[in-house]
Parts: sequence; C-alpha cells; structure tokens
Amino acid sequence: MAFAYTPGLRVADVTIVRKERRLPLTGETLVEKGQEVTAESVVARTELPGNVKMLNIANVLGLPPSDIPSILIKSPGDAIAEDEVLGQTKGLWGLFKNSVRSPIEGTFESYNEITGQAVLREPPIPVEIDAYVKGTVVEVLGNEGVVVESRATFVQGIFGIGGEVRGELDVIVESPEQELTADLLDDTCKGKVLLGGSFVSSATLRKAIDIGVKAIVVGGFDDKDLKEFLGYDLGVAITGHEKKGITLVLTEGFGRMTMAHGTFDLLKARKGMLASVNGATQIRAGVMRPEVVIPVGEDIVSSSTEDKQAGAMDIGSPIRCIRAPYFGRLGKVLALPAELQVLDSEAKVRVLDVEFEDGEKATVPRANVELIEE
Repeated sequence: MAFAYTPGLRVADVTIVRKERRLPLTGETLVEKGQEVTAESVVARTELPGNVKMLNIANVLGLPPSDIPSILIKSPGDAIAEDEVLGQTKGLWGLFKNSVRSPIEGTFESYNEITGQAVLREPPIPVEIDAYVKGTVVEVLGNEGVVVESRATFVQGIFGIGGEVRGELDVIVESPEQELTADLLDDTCKGKVLLGGSFVSSATLRKAIDIGVKAIVVGGFDDKDLKEFLGYDLGVAITGHEKKGITLVLTEGFGRMTMAHGTFDLLKARKGMLASVNGATQIRAGVMRPEVVIPVGEDIVSSSTEDKQAGAMDIGSPIRCIRAPYFGRLGKVLALPAELQVLDSEAKVRVLDVEFEDGEKATVPRANVELIEE
C-alpha cells in the first residue's frame, strides 16, 4: 500500500511520554534513577547569578580612583546589606567624614582602581524545576537534570501561549462544536484545566484569568484578538513565556473551528484527572508543539491495537488541512497518487485525495496537510 511521510500532531489515548527536565546551568539533581515522582516534585535546582549593580565610588566621594582602596571597609567577596557603609574618608580631625553606602543587598565583588567603579552583585536567584508530570525518573543527566517517563494520554495542539501549568481537567461544554462562553465560567473553575469546544473569545479568556483558571484547551481562537490580548505582535518567536495568567492550547487553528471529535472525546474521558499543560510553540519551524499530558494508571488501556509507523500516512489516515482554501478542515486520506500534479501556480507537487468530515472530496498538495497521529 502507498504511504507518505508528513509532520503531524499526535493524539494518543495511552502512550509513553518522556520529558527532559534540564536546568539552565549546572546545579544539583535531587532525585535518583528509578524514583517515582509527582508532577510537583522538585527534581533539580540551581542558583542563577544575581544582577550586577555598578557604583562609581570615586565620583561619590570626589576622590581619585587610586585613593579609594585605602578607605574601603569591604573587600571583594564580602557580603553587604542595603545602605551599609562600603567606604569612608578619614575626614578632618576625625570630623566631616564622607561615606558611600551600598544601594543593594548582596556581595561586594570588585573595585577598579582605574575607573573608580565598584561591582556589586545582588543575591543569587534560586531556580527549581519540577517533574511536570507524574512518572518515573528513567535517566539522571548528571547535575543538570533528569528524564521523567510517564504512561499518559497525550494530545498535541497546533498553537498555544503560556507556560507549564497543572490542574484538574474539567469539561464545561457539551460538544466539540460548542463555543466556550463566559457564562459557562464560575468559581468552581478556579485552578482547573478547562476543555472547550470550537472557540473561545478574548473576553472569555479574561474572565477565566480573573477566576483563576489554569489553562483552556479549545479548537480555535480569533487571530485578530491575539495581538490585542498579548499587547504585541507575536512574530516568529517561540511562545510559552507569556505572562498572562493562563495557558491556551488550540487544537485546530485560528477562527471558529470545531475540535476533532476524537480529540474531544478522548479528553472528555479523562475528566477529573490531573493534566499537565504547556502552551510553548515553535511557530516558524514547527519543532515545538503545545501539549496536554494526563498520566494514567495501568487500569486504563489503549483502545488502539494498530502499530502504525511513526510519521507514515496511508489510506484512511486522519489528516488536518493547514493551508487555504481548506485550512483547519479534518478528513481522511482516500488516495496517494504517485504522479506529480501541476497546480494553478504551475508548480509540480505530490498530492493526495481527501474526504472531509462532511463528505466533500478534494485533491490537495501533501505539503498542505498535517497527519493526526493516533
């Protein structure tokens, strides 16, 4: 049977998920290989150097830079408190002394006798990373972090904003076609991950933030509202660092788009379970996808018995169109013609025949579709 390779979003009811939890710089690993961890377990920690504050002591005291070492009270490496005296002149007959005080708490790092500048450093910034998902530590990355393995339900989205959050999954819409509206939100949603349907508006997002919702997983969002919601143009950066008080994962794309029934039904079946959500997305290259990870017990078994080749698309494979004129529409592959076909642009490309959910059939370039891996 013919098949093709194409990048795709993964939707798996039960799979093995591995997450690398790595510190930004060398630190201390707090767990061992084989150890069971919860999503909140701190697995590694380190300290980032504090911010540097420059202080021109020579200018403050009105002395030549070379005279300053003789009147310094603090030496390189000494701890300093805010407003503590760093140096003081001898004055005249013990009177009329001038002093210079530290503007920060931290460490006196150094003094330059040529420029008169002292380098003061604020206290180190503690950094801890947690396991993100419940599972088992399967690898220790020296003093940099660990790899956590979890048996979980795994759903990738097409776009997201906001970083890693966790919360109980709740379903507040009846169907994947229903919009998640503000009237569906109340105080019971606080701290939860909400599964929506086809759409969420920026106004609803703001109410969710006010209530304290951790994350929303929904089919679509208005791309025109994105800039207004964020306060800036997203461009081609990596998302996930937004500080908006909520994480948003879109499973289908921009606009009012019905969530894939398989995705909706799968997540709905996990209602009440702890979900780890990350909205980080690599926009240009597509190497990073937003995700929902829900660790499951051994009592939950996969409903899929097929062993599909990763990334392989063949007859019957579920796909999503990712470019106009069929952007966001879901369907299945009917045929994979081997011959190149000429587009209106006169370019020769490989195509596939697709049947959409409403029964409509079309021929589209293979580059215009994305495999939904199940």
